[in-house]
Amino acid sequence: MAANLFLIGLRGTGKSTVGPLLAERLGLPFFDADAELEATAGRSIREIFAAEGEPPFRDLEEKLLVALIARGPAVIATGGGVVLREANRRRLSDSGRVVWLTADHATLWQRLQNDPAGGRQRPNLAGGSANRSTDRSPTSRSRWSAARRNRSPPIS
Repeated sequence: MAANLFLIGLRGTGKSTVGPLLAERLGLPFFDADAELEATAGRSIREIFAAEGEPPFRDLEEKLLVALIARGPAVIATGGGVVLREANRRRLSDSGRVVWLTADHATLWQRLQNDPAGGRQRPNLAGGSANRSTDRSPTSRSRWSAARRNRSPPIS
């Protein structure tokens, strides 16, 4: 495989779990964008959001995506919101194959409830319970729909 393989999807869909397995099978390196961003920034995503807000975080996320693409062919688990920016959607589709992982609402809820680190490290973008964070606003849903146009069929 000569191109990147990007895993996109909401938090809890399994990007960080499936990614290393795919990378091993394909003989490619694996990068978890959230882990890379936290290592580079020296703080959790939740801390970045709290200190700087979402737009500066999305700027960091975009810069990291460019850097990961430059590393060459790899399996890359993107941050859940990377597709919210048009420029990122273009980068993804221009730089490899995009696979959208999905899960039903009940599965996402269960996974988020059972993730001991998720609540401490990730911001609650819906401003409520983990149950609400599995829902998306109409604006976000339209951006996710745009991302779907450049991906393979969803994998549940």
